Amino acid sequence: MKAHHFLENVRVIDLSQYIPGPFATRQLADLGADVIKVEPPTGDPMRFFMHAEADELSPIYRHLNRGKRVCKLDLKSAADKQLLHELIKDADILLESFRPGVLARLGFDRNELDRINPGLIHCALSGYGQNGPDALRAGHDINYNALSSQSIVSGDAQRPIIGYPPIADHAAAMQASVAMLAALHARGHNPGSIYLDISIAESIMSWQYLPILTNAGARATSILNGGAACYNIYQCADEQFISLGAIETGFWKNFCDTLQKPQWMSRQYETMPQQALIAEVAEHIIQRPLDYWHQLLDAVDCCYAPLLTPGQLSANPQIQFRGSLSESGPNYPGWINHAVVEIDASIIEIEAPQSLCWRPAR
Repeated sequence: MKAHHFLENVRVIDLSQYIPGPFATRQLADLGADVIKVEPPTGDPMRFFMHAEADELSPIYRHLNRGKRVCKLDLKSAADKQLLHELIKDADILLESFRPGVLARLGFDRNELDRINPGLIHCALSGYGQNGPDALRAGHDINYNALSSQSIVSGDAQRPIIGYPPIADHAAAMQASVAMLAALHARGHNPGSIYLDISIAESIMSWQYLPILTNAGARATSILNGGAACYNIYQCADEQFISLGAIETGFWKNFCDTLQKPQWMSRQYETMPQQALIAEVAEHIIQRPLDYWHQLLDAVDCCYAPLLTPGQLSANPQIQFRGSLSESGPNYPGWINHAVVEIDASIIEIEAPQSLCWRPAR
């Protein structure tokens, strides 16, 4: 067993599409789980999403489903339903992202799942949860962020922004993966089925504790959302940008000293939004290109960083040292046992789904 294959003996059946479910199960695959992704006959729409080459899989789809085995089943067919039945019978986890009620209409309601596999962990990942007035409401990331208050507090004073990459989708993926791992742990002590009802909207709302608990509902008015000069983004003369996160007084002092602006030091905690001070700092930064500011600030202990484009990431020394990025995209976000986690970037397309009803040797 590889050092990071903590889930080597765990089988996961993934009935999800798009981002949240596949990202959640990909995290389990990265840690050694045997993930079987079941797609409809037309495939997951992510296969060609945001990708111009119609005859090859999107790199986004490959990234989301690395390390998985993939098959296509028509769940309106009795024969393919029986194949899914066999897969569920031998599974530890079933993750699905149908609208509430769809899995039951396909013949796999909670009672049937318990009958097929009394020890199954069933994770139902949906937009608004399995019950309530919005349970059947259609939605995407932009809607979940809107209804959780995430969108209204993000952006500049003039208007909100669309979060990118889809923040609610990834919050839900993290929530689902943590819940599934917790359920695996619990099942080891108390055998029996476990049902997880994970809402994408609730997942991103759980991240909104800062604006909720501080009643900071306005954009660009607090220290962390653009209202402070010491914690902001500034444009350089060459239209590139730098970030400053000098919340602590010592970091702000170092920044002011380096720019030879001692008059800014005592103004760090002026009433927010600090429009006048922000404007002064912005006017100073925009006089010089990014290279100038990077040479000046990179070695200064003031919480500075340039805004990197995706194309610049691979040249970053920290990213290179940590092995954080490969040709197939971001790698596992962390080291395990003092080493980079070796990722299986392959996707195995299964043409004969019957062959899935065994566990491969690892």
